[in-house]
Amino acid sequence: MNDQTPAAGKPASASGAGAPDAASQSARRNERLALLALAGMAVGWGYNWVVMKSVLTYVGPFDFSALRNLFGALLLLAVLVVLRRPMRIQAWGRVALLGVLQTGAFSALIQVALLQGGAGKTSILVYTMPFWVIPMAWVVFGERVRGLQWLALVLAALGLTLILEPWTLHSDFMSELLAVSAGLCWALATIVAKWIKRDYPMEALPLTAWQMLFGALALCLAAWVVPEKPIDPAPYFYGALIYNAVIATALAWYLWLFALQHLPASVAGMSALGVPVVSVLAGWLQLGEQPGTLELAGMVLIGVALVVISLRSSGK
Repeated sequence: MNDQTPAAGKPASASGAGAPDAASQSARRNERLALLALAGMAVGWGYNWVVMKSVLTYVGPFDFSALRNLFGALLLLAVLVVLRRPMRIQAWGRVALLGVLQTGAFSALIQVALLQGGAGKTSILVYTMPFWVIPMAWVVFGERVRGLQWLALVLAALGLTLILEPWTLHSDFMSELLAVSAGLCWALATIVAKWIKRDYPMEALPLTAWQMLFGALALCLAAWVVPEKPIDPAPYFYGALIYNAVIATALAWYLWLFALQHLPASVAGMSALGVPVVSVLAGWLQLGEQPGTLELAGMVLIGVALVVISLRSSGK
């Protein structure tokens, strides 16, 4: 703010008074756009669980995982070229490990879990990732578990127990374990990402593109080794592939990065809660997935635990 006061009887100059107003208006406009971007990202990622479930009628889980991530990685690399952003990165070994965990193993486990599991419930189990990160970060980085984090861990454990029902061997029990394993892989990938950021700070977009390419190549190898049914080139298969490469990968990641530029990280992190909510609603409306009483109670507990974690992260 300008420390000089305009002389009495003389209006403030347009350049002096208007500049701060214009800057604040631009900031507010960007914040509103960022919130819309987060909503779009949540819808794009949330509905993709239904898409990934439905497309398995036409293609095997490894084939689809390899194709969607390969096209997504190539699209992100093309975006880097168009934007003339630097593509060089450091710590190739760590980036490759990140890709194998975050893109390769994570995507494969999700797709195999969706063979027998519901889209909504699978997404809820995968989004237990934050609760695995907490003890991992304690062991690796010495980040102590504090306050509300203990409450979140207890609520998540109760919710997970109600969903898994380990006292009964129901038909989709293995699917549920695979979904939880995907959440564990995501948590491990988060630790690797923090490891990279600590020693080799990199821009998010090239790091995302390259790790996705490494993971996609690992998935291509897995698809070549694991025998699966032939791909049925139905229109839905191509539509699902385009949706995953363009909307659920390139566009969603762009919206996420845009939101991070104009909103606090804690606010942006809260948007992750919208993804499983959208997937549960979409699975119910489109696929007729109606959770039982215990499953619904478990989902609610995990949802509450995620809110608690988000409040703790935002310092509330």
